[in-house]
Amino acid sequence: MSGVQLSRVTKDFGPVRVIHGVDLQVDQGEFCVFVGPSGCGKSTLLRMIAGLEETSAGEIRIEAQDVTHADPADRGVAMVFQTYALYPHMTVAQNMGFGLKMNGHPKAQIAAKVAEAARILKLDPLLDRKPANLSGGQRQRVAIGRAIVRGPKVFLFDEPLSNLDAELRVEMRAEIARLHRELGATMIYVTHDQVEAMTMADKIVVLRAGRIEQVGSPMRLYDDPDNRFVAGFIGSPAMNFVAGRVQGGQVVTGAFDATLPATSPALTEGRAVEIGLRPDALTLTADGPFRVELAENLGGTTFAHLRAPSGEKLIVQTGQRLDPAGGGSVGLTFDPAHAFYFDAQTGQRLR
Repeated sequence: MSGVQLSRVTKDFGPVRVIHGVDLQVDQGEFCVFVGPSGCGKSTLLRMIAGLEETSAGEIRIEAQDVTHADPADRGVAMVFQTYALYPHMTVAQNMGFGLKMNGHPKAQIAAKVAEAARILKLDPLLDRKPANLSGGQRQRVAIGRAIVRGPKVFLFDEPLSNLDAELRVEMRAEIARLHRELGATMIYVTHDQVEAMTMADKIVVLRAGRIEQVGSPMRLYDDPDNRFVAGFIGSPAMNFVAGRVQGGQVVTGAFDATLPATSPALTEGRAVEIGLRPDALTLTADGPFRVELAENLGGTTFAHLRAPSGEKLIVQTGQRLDPAGGGSVGLTFDPAHAFYFDAQTGQRLR
């Protein structure tokens, strides 16, 4: 399928390799999100696709055309950065159409493209304003509009919402998702916020230390992570992990007064494992050995921070309202079918 294809792509800064042989296919019209912790290489990979960073080895194709060493202007991409980079002395309309003007497009064509982008982004009433008279969300929409008027093959977003407050981030997430549905364009979006990734993406690429850990739909990564890193990174609050060991055909752990069935052939006798449990898979009961250290009451949902007798910490998502200061003891129950098992040394999923 056309779109964006990376084949064994690497990036070196001197003797240091920061991107390690990445293979990836982003299909035409797909919304793909690169996610991972700071320093994992997601922005570097995006800049390589844009042509802003030289590719050390491998191949990059956009709509089947080899652009590995092509100039950024010849790749058919438009990039939206974390900073808006608007010209303060220009109006919204002038900012949006400036790139086309510099490339010699006729005034009538520029005006038509700016008007269409303004319609899509609901910027019509703001076209004569200057950036100083706009809110942060409006400035970001202008930056996106500047990309739309170019009619690129691929839109690239580098953490575009990180400068906005929480309410505006939610609003702009919806705007960008709506924009993707309306344009049907290929979009690649970089963020460190896994909530953005889960709510916007068709496909998520989880990166760590310049390598792809797993690729899949948001719910595939949530329900079926390949390793402990992905399991702990995808989901908010994060998955709980407790130490365990396979003994006598059962998985035992000091965190719970219970054993779990060793349902997988990979759970061999004596193997040290980590048991993963999602906060929403745990249920509080009235009495038990878990000490409540903190309760985050969010209205309809509460996140209860617990300490197990073994000293391990757990977070439980519940509909109960608890004392925010904590205190008291509770019990926990869960369906063993909702437990995930990971090798204690490698972190790989044991299926």
